[in-house]
Amino acid sequence: MNTAHPFQPEYFINRELSWLEFNARVLEEAQDESNPLLERVKFLSIFSSNLDEFFMVRVAGLREQAFGGVTAQDVPADGLRALPQLLKISQRTRQLVKEQYACYNEKILPALATEEIHILSGHELDKPQKKLVNEFFRQRAFPILTPMAIDPSHPSPRFHNQGLYLVAMLHRTSGLGPSDLFAVVQLPHVLPRFVSLGAAGENTFILLEDILTLKLPELFGGYEIAHHASFRVTRDMDVDLLEQEADDMLQAIEQRLRKRQHLEAVRLEVDERMNRDLLGMIVEEEDLHAKYDVDGNTYSEIYRVDGMLDMTSLMELTRTSMREHLLYKPFVPRQPLGLRVKDDIFAEIADRDVLLHHPFDSFDPVVHFIETAAEDENVLAIKQTLYRTSGDSPIIRALMKAAENGKHVTALVELKARFDEANNIVWARQMEVAGVHVVYGFMDMKTHCKLAMVVRQEGKKVRRYVHLGTGNYNPSTAKLYTDLGLFTSNKFFADDATALFNFLTGYSQGHQWTKLVVAPQNLHRQTIALIDEQAERARAGKKSRIFAKLNSLVDQEVIEALYAASQAGVRIELVVRGICCLRPGLPEISENIQVRSIVDRFLEHSRIYIFGEGAKKQVFLSSADWMP
Repeated sequence: MNTAHPFQPEYFINRELSWLEFNARVLEEAQDESNPLLERVKFLSIFSSNLDEFFMVRVAGLREQAFGGVTAQDVPADGLRALPQLLKISQRTRQLVKEQYACYNEKILPALATEEIHILSGHELDKPQKKLVNEFFRQRAFPILTPMAIDPSHPSPRFHNQGLYLVAMLHRTSGLGPSDLFAVVQLPHVLPRFVSLGAAGENTFILLEDILTLKLPELFGGYEIAHHASFRVTRDMDVDLLEQEADDMLQAIEQRLRKRQHLEAVRLEVDERMNRDLLGMIVEEEDLHAKYDVDGNTYSEIYRVDGMLDMTSLMELTRTSMREHLLYKPFVPRQPLGLRVKDDIFAEIADRDVLLHHPFDSFDPVVHFIETAAEDENVLAIKQTLYRTSGDSPIIRALMKAAENGKHVTALVELKARFDEANNIVWARQMEVAGVHVVYGFMDMKTHCKLAMVVRQEGKKVRRYVHLGTGNYNPSTAKLYTDLGLFTSNKFFADDATALFNFLTGYSQGHQWTKLVVAPQNLHRQTIALIDEQAERARAGKKSRIFAKLNSLVDQEVIEALYAASQAGVRIELVVRGICCLRPGLPEISENIQVRSIVDRFLEHSRIYIFGEGAKKQVFLSSADWMP
């Protein structure tokens, strides 16, 4: 690779700070008054959910490097080490969270009230509403709640990750117990966060924590409530597997899930009214950094907020306050001709390749493909990769049905799909009982490809039908994510698909790929080669172009190859939804590179890579981003 300039750290955007700017674009959707009101509420919830995962995984990893003695394998291309990154992340996160709460308090709540959707505080209740609160507390909440005192005989409980708690300072007025103590109450997940205060169809609510605040004197009888506040702890949830030391991946993942309950805190969110004593108790218990000097700046893991903690719960409000005019108009996907339930799906695929674009094209044909194969007496085998799927998955039920019908069924279940591990373990065990051959992939790599193959006896010949996708086999998210799926019976695709399954299940290698490019064997190398090929064409005065639509662009070698191609004169268009470490528009470095990001009603999830123009154009669909 020839470059006119050595690539300096300032030519790269920090990965974590780039991700925060992606989440800022999600917040912009909540702030955009042209969006329906309840959709704006959803975007506030998504912003919080995204931020939670970011802290549980990315910030947790940086914290390990900064304070836990774990050394990073490589210095990032931008040159920013762990502790300075944490400081910048903290500063930007505080700005965004401040904007989020300003949006909620100053824009969303008044707009909800205009639409007769009210969220009341305890002092706003009238007499009938107070009666409803009393009934809810007595009949539903009180039997579940566990008030916990904290003193030498009652040590502090282990605060659950993302659990919401009320903490109080108590002063004894009568009965047994210390004269002064701390106490906590966890808000149970089994109770609604937004408690209805009206008849059916009415939209008046009170937050669960406001009810419990009103009832603290009853929960701690004999004590006076001197002070109270709410808080929420976010923990490190990115536990590494035992790599090759584990004999059984299923067992290793189950141990990993249990270990998650005992990991370090990485963030503490508190009510801005929380006093110093209560805050100090929690900070000391969780060993958090309240004030840590970084080059004269203060880094803190404490986040004070003005309003309800845990805005992920706002998604609950959107489900209980259904008003059609406050939501996007219902979207009905197109049913592709020839692939409907009454059609012969195998005859259609044998006749021609079919490309589906979800959610604009229905995902039903993909489900129908597997369900039909499960019942078809001519089908001999089904092979499929499963990364993330829905809770009540029709595809997994069809695979189990196929096995029960005597077909040879193999499912590669990726147990390392982050935060879906427990769900995947349940499905894996059920499929094994039904007779499906369940494989768990490689211990030290994640199986991310999306692939299904049906083997069918047709007369004296055996034909293979293949589905390749950029997204997950999940009918629920297929209504919300933009993805591409290809149905084909093309022999070259089928040969490659067969070889790929053999590689995944038995390490079988040596196949000469014709249609698929597979990681880690040659995907990275061929990506660089395709970029370099366009650069050579540009240098030779030939037409050249690179277009890429992807979720994330992080890999340093790919970015440097794109910079070199830009310098050679290649026109490069990038649509990057999330992280983008490439810095476009740098004079003499990336002047020919345009980067856009799309955040809208549907989650942009498809990956499309195009190299060249006209007859020389090569088009790839992928489940892979340009990540290391």
